[in-house]
Amino acid sequence: MKEKDMQIIEVGMRLFASKGFSTTSVQEIATESGISKGAFYLHFKTKDDLLLGILQYHFDMINRTISEETKDIEDPRERLIREQMAIYSHFITHRDLLVMLAKEQAIPRNETVKQLIFEKKMERQLEYRKSIIDIYGPEIEPFSWDLTLIFEGIIKSYMSVLMFSTQDFDLRSLTEYMLNRLDSIVKDIHKDQPFFTKEKAETVLSNFLFSDQPQLSTVMKDLEDEIEKLGADELTVTLQVLKEEIGKESPRVPVIQGMLSNFSGYPSLNSYREFISDYFTSK
Repeated sequence: MKEKDMQIIEVGMRLFASKGFSTTSVQEIATESGISKGAFYLHFKTKDDLLLGILQYHFDMINRTISEETKDIEDPRERLIREQMAIYSHFITHRDLLVMLAKEQAIPRNETVKQLIFEKKMERQLEYRKSIIDIYGPEIEPFSWDLTLIFEGIIKSYMSVLMFSTQDFDLRSLTEYMLNRLDSIVKDIHKDQPFFTKEKAETVLSNFLFSDQPQLSTVMKDLEDEIEKLGADELTVTLQVLKEEIGKESPRVPVIQGMLSNFSGYPSLNSYREFISDYFTSK
């Protein structure tokens, strides 16, 4: 990430945490960052775009911390404990910002932010499911989706306590306590039939978990990289208009199709154009 982008993100996080997302202006962010309002738009096209950058920055930080905390750990139970402690610790460290965004319902803001949140949620569920199977063995696999959802529910409940409480908590003790509760559930779960079976999971989550299709955000990033390689200014302008339209609460399909038509003379962009067109016309 560019140094100036990082500076703007840090200023945005500080202002959003203290003033709120809605009441913080682009001018204030620019002034605090030591740049003009016009220069801000060279880095982030909208305030929503900055919010997207902030969220991605947080997800990247969490992933780096998890990797560092678990790189030498082979025991799956200990690995899961360290992972969850890292997640809880990150949320506590950035409590003011996240609480403010939650109160304002700033997340999700638009389709691009929604997509990012959804993707990260699904990635985390996959990690929890893998950890559960690693901890309890392959025989638990038929119940792994149920256990994942149960464990995730426990995590969210305690996350609310951590986010809205000023009291200090022993995060290791908390995570061990949650896993002990999961142990009790696993002990008796074989008395029942799985509720959220693999078949149900494939049906409900097929758009992400079991699809070979790339995600829209990934395609847009790859498209941007390809346009940068082509070095065509008119494509850069078209891409920006396309991104802004896709980021709206209710994207206008005719506008999107119109922008995509500008890519038709570039064979290397055909696959991206077709994917985006199909994505929105099939909704």
